Amino acid sequence: MQSDNPTAAILVIGDEILSGRTREGNAHHLAGVLSATGFDLREIRVVADDNAQIVAAIRAFDKSLGGAYDLLFTSGGIGPTHDDITADAVAEAHGTRVEIHPEARAILQARCDRMGTELTENRLRMARIPVGAKLIDNAVSGAPGFSIGNTHVMAGVPEVFRGMVAWLIPQIPGGRPVQSDTVLVRRGESDVAEGLKAVAEEFSDLSLGSYPFQDPAGWGTNLVVRGLDAARVAEAMAALKHRLEL
Repeated sequence: MQSDNPTAAILVIGDEILSGRTREGNAHHLAGVLSATGFDLREIRVVADDNAQIVAAIRAFDKSLGGAYDLLFTSGGIGPTHDDITADAVAEAHGTRVEIHPEARAILQARCDRMGTELTENRLRMARIPVGAKLIDNAVSGAPGFSIGNTHVMAGVPEVFRGMVAWLIPQIPGGRPVQSDTVLVRRGESDVAEGLKAVAEEFSDLSLGSYPFQDPAGWGTNLVVRGLDAARVAEAMAALKHRLEL
């Protein structure tokens, strides 16, 4: 699919994802948001809680550091425990250091005061922010995320992550939302492959894909046309239906 939208990558950080202990859903959620708001997601990567891996991935992805994509969104590793090392790794990748951010500290202190708890050293770890970063609002649990360069760092807890995404994405200029159309056919992929290929070649500016499934009624295939121009997508879908005699 031809696109002039800003490009993006997602970096998911956490041993619990790689071990299979936790089912990853943040990247799936953000992918849908990006598609709907005019960002071209090109890559998703999962790395362990390992400083060298995180630093290498950030440098590979963040265009402000010579990386491949206009925007990088991360999930995980900014909590209060010893294995929450994302802030330090992001700071290293961007050539700076972490410090207790005054505004972040004030946010955490106010939350502790409301809850009648103490701002302990562990809780204060969540106010450690790379120097030069801007905070990402966290209306769910208080502890902020942050943005530095083209890297946007968010929590791994799904509810918190989604809240941060809802606050952050409107702050970033996007492009044209992806338009899509789908038709369900009660045929296998092999039966529609030739026709799908022919239409894909005719509409090379669009993305055409086939996605098989099985349900109580039997086997079938969803045929999907995606692009940035709704009229062009509709034209391709009409051509596909004609080709497959639907």
